[in-house]
Amino acid sequence: MKRLFPFAMLFLAACGSGGGSTVRLDATQSSSEARQYFGAQTSASGGAAEAIGFYSNGCLAGGVELAETGPHWQAMRLSRNRNWGHPELIDYLQGLSANVARNTSWAGLYIGDLSQPRGGPMLTGHASHQVGLDADIWMYPPERLDLTRQEREDLSSISVRAQRGASVNGNWTADHAEVLRLAATDPRVERIFVTTGVKVWLCQNVTGDRSWLSHIRPANGHHYHFHVRLRCPAGDRDCVNQAPPQGDGCQEAYDRAARILNPPPPGPPNTDPPVDRPPRGMRVALGEVPQQCLPLISGGLN
Repeated sequence: MKRLFPFAMLFLAACGSGGGSTVRLDATQSSSEARQYFGAQTSASGGAAEAIGFYSNGCLAGGVELAETGPHWQAMRLSRNRNWGHPELIDYLQGLSANVARNTSWAGLYIGDLSQPRGGPMLTGHASHQVGLDADIWMYPPERLDLTRQEREDLSSISVRAQRGASVNGNWTADHAEVLRLAATDPRVERIFVTTGVKVWLCQNVTGDRSWLSHIRPANGHHYHFHVRLRCPAGDRDCVNQAPPQGDGCQEAYDRAARILNPPPPGPPNTDPPVDRPPRGMRVALGEVPQQCLPLISGGLN
């Protein structure tokens, strides 16, 4: 991938909404928060689809909008305008929702945040979901797939967490496990993040083929939804993959659960690598985003 900007001042040949003009990016802009620019975009950039950068520092060219309602899914929280993704992600979600409806008691999926129209850091919430390859899927089995826009704002998902995340509660069912299996066995999947107790349950109960467990990893939160992350699509040369998962992740889950139930005495700060947040959260400076992302927001830099 090309280097990130180290600039004090730069002139950029604009494309997309900036037309053919030249955009001046000065030192003040380079140090400002990138989320202010990406969060202001209301439509996709057009052109060829490409995931650019890393999941927590990148952008999305040629994004595709997930339809608000499909045969087996509904996009939730439409007011956020975060139902955009790389075509691979949209195809994945459409296929997964159909598989879920075919193979479980669920009518399909309630789908939460994907990415903003041009990706990039969000004004609130996630620090990943920046390249159009992340999606949150609710733990709530859909009872209806004809929710109104207002119902999609008001309805809440369900939590499957018990014992502060060390185990699952009565909301968890065998169909939840099957949904996760269907989600994880697609070869495009890099990771699926779940609350620790879900991973522990899977490790203790899944029989037969367990190879898919390696893609499911425990993470803080993720008890109202599970977070799917796809690997970089072939041909997206400026997309940066996460390192492949090592092992089945079960011992990690057991250790995490033990620490939840029996917290160790205070010690050094946690040094585990962040799953969903870069070191400074969402506050990535515009001068730190991949340089290939700047043309996507050039119209807002004038």
